[in-house]
Amino acid sequence: MPVPNQPKIYHIVHVDRLPSVIAEGSLLCDAEIVRRAAANPAHGMGTTIGMSSIKHRRLSELTLTSHPGLYVGQCVPFYFCPRSIMLYLIHCANHAELAYRGGQGPIVHLEADLQATVDWANGSARRWAFTLSNAGAYYFEDRADLAQLGEINWDAVQTNRWAGNGISRSVKEGKQAEFLLEQSFPWELVTRIGVRSQQVYGHVRTALQASGHKPHVEIKTDWYY
Repeated sequence: MPVPNQPKIYHIVHVDRLPSVIAEGSLLCDAEIVRRAAANPAHGMGTTIGMSSIKHRRLSELTLTSHPGLYVGQCVPFYFCPRSIMLYLIHCANHAELAYRGGQGPIVHLEADLQATVDWANGSARRWAFTLSNAGAYYFEDRADLAQLGEINWDAVQTNRWAGNGISRSVKEGKQAEFLLEQSFPWELVTRIGVRSQQVYGHVRTALQASGHKPHVEIKTDWYY
């Protein structure tokens, strides 16, 4: 599959994180979230949905080849598709390393345009990269040149079949390709919010009342399991 026209990127968060994201004006990388939590433990930023062991690895062990010294955990991560493998693990709520057990219902997708994000990053002296597989694994390749987007396995990214008999390991790994933006991601670059239910749609609309920038909100059941 060729590189899609105008590729989109997706970050998933618990809906109760939106008020802090809107107040901050950006999504923060894990390194900054950890720093703030240590400085002010009483300040709540909402529910964490990731796996602590992988977050720790991204913070303290895994760096980018394209930007030596930049840890994965110092970047805000995005997938190139909704309905990610991580969302499936959240949906199943039975992984030993996943502390969050609230399921996919409260999870929202924040969608942004890849080119617009890179343009902003380049104009703001922010480093960025994309990976060909899961940036939380010990072995992954990363690139910092959009001319190399074709190296992503786009068939894997777009597939809804990534597990079971006849599905190769390369498909599962390729579907987990990531886009990484150093430090923080501007709220103003979020163009659309996808939710699973009318109830969460209402929560998002309520949160957006405090925001000058109001992305389009849609119920997108096909983005969920």
